[in-house]
Amino acid sequence: MFNAGDEVRFLACEDDPRAIGKTGRILDEVPPGPLTDYRWTVDQISIFIAPVLVHAHEIQKTGRTR
Repeated sequence: MFNAGDEVRFLACEDDPRAIGKTGRILDEVPPGPLTDYRWTVDQISIFIAPVLVHAHEIQKTGRTR
């Protein structure tokens, strides 16, 4: 389970493969639901990569929290 502000590393990313290997921060205040197909919103990846939607299996916590 992830929380808003958690730093995560991308293991995979269907939405934008350029994010793989980079880190970003979870934006969602509540667990995702059917509107987003149960995908988390991750931001602050890069100035060239907009926020992306990812499934939980595509990301891993780094241990840092904002």
